[in-house]
Amino acid sequence: MTYASSRFSVAPMLDWTDRHYRYMARLISKHTLLYTEMVTTGAIIHGKGDYLQFNQQEHPLALQLGGSNPQDLAHCAKLAAERGYDEVNLNVGCPSDRVQNGRFGACLMAEPQLVAQCVDAMKQVVEIPVTVKTRIGIDEQDSYQFLTDFVGAVADAGCSDFTIHARKAWLQGLSPKQNREIPELNYQRAYDIKRDFTELTIGVNGGITTIEQCLEHLQQLDGVMVGREAYTNPWLLNQVDSALFDDARQGLSRAEVVEQMIPYVAAHIAQGGRANHITRHMLGLFNGLPGGRRYRRYLAENAHKPGCTAQVLAEALATLPEPALTA
Repeated sequence: MTYASSRFSVAPMLDWTDRHYRYMARLISKHTLLYTEMVTTGAIIHGKGDYLQFNQQEHPLALQLGGSNPQDLAHCAKLAAERGYDEVNLNVGCPSDRVQNGRFGACLMAEPQLVAQCVDAMKQVVEIPVTVKTRIGIDEQDSYQFLTDFVGAVADAGCSDFTIHARKAWLQGLSPKQNREIPELNYQRAYDIKRDFTELTIGVNGGITTIEQCLEHLQQLDGVMVGREAYTNPWLLNQVDSALFDDARQGLSRAEVVEQMIPYVAAHIAQGGRANHITRHMLGLFNGLPGGRRYRRYLAENAHKPGCTAQVLAEALATLPEPALTA
């Protein structure tokens, strides 16, 4: 069964979709499903920080886990459910060498039975959805049969919700950045999986930059996940609630989003943080508008300075002309 928020989501992106970005994103869209950055089971179990921290305003929110030990994943999934996450997602798509050396990410596509065991172990201990984000193939194992065998095995273990990054991953020879750009997109593979597994919730990810593209994919699929565009151009999210969820409520303006972020930044600074931990996620808010570059430059040049306060956001707004402030 498709739960409403899976219709549109922002992809988990390392160093980008942290809790500060997610707080801002939620001010712009109420219905978008937000994902954490990938967090490894090792970090959660053995790390000294609180890797599950989030703000209650971020819901609906999914935790993306990296790992391949069923018991460790079950333990972390249980912790996530107890903390209030709305979904746990297993990363079977990241192609980096570091991830491969840890035996998780895209290399797990070659071990569908292990992924099935991981899903089963997590589902045994939580009632929230356990989902999988995967590629369409790895290296030379990129046939449709390879993908259907993987999806079938994991679905048999109880996973009913897959997001398919519509590129294969080259585990050798390409960097993670190149793996997001060089392998050809093949959306048809995701469409075919939905055709052959009608009972599953299937979403697609990769190269999607407009609401129009989202609507086109949603004619064939249950969900769309947008990555880099939702970060570099966060105002894309402003169209999501009305266009994809039939929610016509008037949202905040860009300037109102910035104004609501001021007390959030102030609280972060009061706890020992720095303004640019948050403002770095806000640089693209006025992209394409008069004064947008000036706003971006002001934040980039000032928010990192020692002693910078939340007032830097008000100062950045003051650089903008009236048309941008009401957009």
